[in-house]
Amino acid sequence: MSVRISPSILSADFANLERDLGRISDADLVHVDVMDGHFVPNLTLGLPVVERLQQVSPVPLDVHLMVEDADRWAPRYAELGAFSVTFSVEAAADPVATARAIRSNGARASVALKPGTDVEPYLQSLDEWDMILVMTVEPGFGGQSFMPETMPKLARARDAVRASGLDVWLEVDGGIGLDTIVTAVENGADTVVAGSAVYGGEPAERIAALRAAAATVALSS
Repeated sequence: MSVRISPSILSADFANLERDLGRISDADLVHVDVMDGHFVPNLTLGLPVVERLQQVSPVPLDVHLMVEDADRWAPRYAELGAFSVTFSVEAAADPVATARAIRSNGARASVALKPGTDVEPYLQSLDEWDMILVMTVEPGFGGQSFMPETMPKLARARDAVRASGLDVWLEVDGGIGLDTIVTAVENGADTVVAGSAVYGGEPAERIAALRAAAATVALSS
């Protein structure tokens, strides 16, 4: 299966979000970063804006919550109709219960791990997650450099998912470009978030180039 590309609208023009959603209609998903200015030192979008994006987006919403009290907020984004809702495990008191609440509202449930967070505890309950997001930068801002030291964690998750036989996606987010997407896919990523690598030029061309780079790994493996 080809690698899924999820452009991040954090790099889009916030004054023209509907237009910029239309420019990525050939992507697999659109990554919507929700930040509250508390869990991370940045403030972006909230429920009303995401609800409107859900109404106009040509591709499914891949909502990534970087907010405090994820147990409270994550199910509400699932209620809006988002395809996938990811929450930071560091912000959840009961990640399993939160994932179940997301699923009960019709969305895929995903957990995000900061670069310094150990993946092992979450591999013991793989059947509770539809996706694991390995952050390849510190969450909070776009345009950061890819952290290769996160790759052993991704590879460990890949091995555990393969051994389990479960359909758990592995996503990476942060510093993804034509070179780093290859590294990420080699280590198990099947879903890739890209911000400036897509919106820094003609989005359709950039998405095609990322797909082609990822395909070189699939063809050689």
